[in-house]
Amino acid sequence: MGRVGAPCSGPGRIVSFLTAVPCLSCKQQRRRRRRHHRSAAVDRGRRRMSEQGKSAASTPASGTPAPGSDMYKGWLFKWTNYIKGYQRRWFVLSNGLLSYYRTQAEMAHTCRGTINLATAHIDTEDTCNIVLSSGGRTYHLKASTEVERQRWVTALELAKAKAIRMMNDQSDDSADEEPTSQSDHSEIQGTLKTLASKLDDLSTCNDLIAKHGAALQRSLSELETLRVPLEGGEKNKAVNERATLFRITSNAMINACRDFLDLAESHSRRWQRVLQHEREQRTHLEETIEQLAEQHNSLERACREAPTHAVNTPNTPTTDTGVSERPRKEEASGEDEDTEYFDAMEDSPAFITVTATDPSQHRRSQSNLNGASGGQPSNWNQEDNCSVSSNDFSGKELQPHRKRRTQIPEKPNYSLNLWSIMKNCIGKELSKIPMPVNFNEPLSMLQRLMEDLEYHELLDKAARCENSLEQMCLVAAFSVSSYSTTVHRTAKPFNPLLGETYELDRLEEFGYRSLCEQVSHHPPAAAHHVMSQRGWTLWQEITIASKFRGKYLSIMPLGAIHLQFHASGNHYVWRKVTSTVHNIIVGKLWIDQSGDIDIVNHRTKETCQLKFSPYSYFSREVPRKVTGVVKDSDGQAHYILSGTWDDKMESAKIVQSSRGSSSSEGKQKTVYQTLTPKLLWKKYPLPENAENMYYFSSLALTLNEEEEGVCWTDSRLRPDQQLMEAGCWDEANVEKQRLEEKQRATRRRREAEASKAIDEGQNFEGYRPLWFHQRTDEMTGETIYVYKGGYWEAKERQEWSMCPDIF
Repeated sequence: MGRVGAPCSGPGRIVSFLTAVPCLSCKQQRRRRRRHHRSAAVDRGRRRMSEQGKSAASTPASGTPAPGSDMYKGWLFKWTNYIKGYQRRWFVLSNGLLSYYRTQAEMAHTCRGTINLATAHIDTEDTCNIVLSSGGRTYHLKASTEVERQRWVTALELAKAKAIRMMNDQSDDSADEEPTSQSDHSEIQGTLKTLASKLDDLSTCNDLIAKHGAALQRSLSELETLRVPLEGGEKNKAVNERATLFRITSNAMINACRDFLDLAESHSRRWQRVLQHEREQRTHLEETIEQLAEQHNSLERACREAPTHAVNTPNTPTTDTGVSERPRKEEASGEDEDTEYFDAMEDSPAFITVTATDPSQHRRSQSNLNGASGGQPSNWNQEDNCSVSSNDFSGKELQPHRKRRTQIPEKPNYSLNLWSIMKNCIGKELSKIPMPVNFNEPLSMLQRLMEDLEYHELLDKAARCENSLEQMCLVAAFSVSSYSTTVHRTAKPFNPLLGETYELDRLEEFGYRSLCEQVSHHPPAAAHHVMSQRGWTLWQEITIASKFRGKYLSIMPLGAIHLQFHASGNHYVWRKVTSTVHNIIVGKLWIDQSGDIDIVNHRTKETCQLKFSPYSYFSREVPRKVTGVVKDSDGQAHYILSGTWDDKMESAKIVQSSRGSSSSEGKQKTVYQTLTPKLLWKKYPLPENAENMYYFSSLALTLNEEEEGVCWTDSRLRPDQQLMEAGCWDEANVEKQRLEEKQRATRRRREAEASKAIDEGQNFEGYRPLWFHQRTDEMTGETIYVYKGGYWEAKERQEWSMCPDIF
């Protein structure tokens, strides 16, 4: 063997040249050199660490090494999110792992996160920042001073070098370790025997190639020295035979190499899947243990802080009718994840609800929780016009005078050809690209707004409530019920044309009339007005803003919803939450609702905070969960709301509350004692065969039904929508393109008129809706479109000459 680093010679060199792989001796030499360099780097790091420790012995530092060990710990600032920024955390570096905790006391039971330095990348952004990244996880850390940052960087680099050396040593000695499981042992032994036999085949082929290669070289040398033509012919024949032998042996070696690689790759993929599964199981187990530890601590604190009579009452069930028994997200282990952005109830303390079983406690505490009805006792649980039970919403209040349709033509099984869409986009402007009706459902956006009235009887009952807090509970249930129809509705509605209208006249059946009009096209905006003879009026202006974020599409409705009750004058205002359509590119589409709804009664200043919890794979909560608290003008809670936005909502009256002690983070937890929950709203079952009818509800099935005397701008008369409902999708696509081009031509003509008027110095009045006009709302101060009247009178006269021709 030559000097270290010298190239090898002999047959091994020929094989290495042919296969482009270094021989075994070269690999051993390079491995020794790498170990030598790593050991030198570790020694240099240790010397620097000791020198810096000696020089900084008189200076107080946040990181303090434990005597006689490789541990390094101290305070650093960790980036959490854009809301909270950098937060102070206690970091511990030990055995190549960097872990962090909220406080030093948490080291005994709860670790907030750990990163392995052996595979981590350490980067320094500026004078005080450190960035650690490994396996998709990134920590942005900040030290208080540059000297302190340098101490941490040195400790991290030293720990990383040691972790890498330990990992390599373990990999070198792994062949000497025996598997603990007998089945694993036999499987590995069988695999090793197979690989060893393949290696023997490769070795045999290597020897044969070396032998035949040497013979071939000798024959070629003899061929060069030939002078007689006869001898040259015989030598050429011998060379050809040996070349054939060499080629056959080479093919055999190539096949053996291919078998070896296939076997190695198949086992490698299997082992990678097993390893990945074990890693996921470990992560999931760690998160579960952390959640159990947090819930255990929360229950212990609740037992210590709860009133004595609530703790000592035997067989007292504890129900999670409020937000959650778990701590707020500020206290959860996932405090630094992106999902923390959805938690908007920052000013509301977390609380626990306990169902009360002693009626005397209710009587004693009721004087403090009467609500905002002038000091009168609440009649929520008495038999009156406003009581709510589980049987109140089993069906519609009145039988309809007219028999409505209960089915529509089934959805045809059309395959979506993406190429047919893309080829129509070549050379066209983005605004002129026709989107096929394959993505739509046979309803317009105006009709989807009408579906908010599916559970209008909630407002009819709320109008009869004398207690405004009980009325607030029903209004909150109504605001949640509007999302129940979206759980399976992944198709998009038709975009209304400018000036398009839709009426829903249910005056004889349910006592209300509703009108929608598309008042703007860029940005698209629709105005909606509902007038009920049963004591309420609702109006809203909705503008849709959407953002495509790769895997999902976020749909954000902008604009406020107003609800006013005629008898009391209570005026409620709220806004819709964000809808998210997941798996846009690959997978099955599904919809989630997330965010917060703040309902405000502007007359009494009472509020209701509703939280729509986003879906999380690792959460133990019920999917599509909605929770809320109803408070009076003084901020005192009176009702707890809970349920899901796709099924039902319940309310529980609070009879007593107690404030817990402050936690280490300065936050308090409230324990609410409530009565048995009452059902506010329950979703109607879908019609039979709904999966083949776009998952339409009973109301949605009637929205395209023929109606006499409607305006000729009504969505029922839109031809492409009618053709799609009838199953003629090809004809619907042609008609849809015609209507969109007609709308563009109208807009170009309007823009030309505006330009001409400006050139001539004249005032040009832009497009103005027919049935709505703009005004400033007194409650919110916003400029919104409100109904100015005249539509129903025009319908009685059948006078539609003022309406535009849009179809």
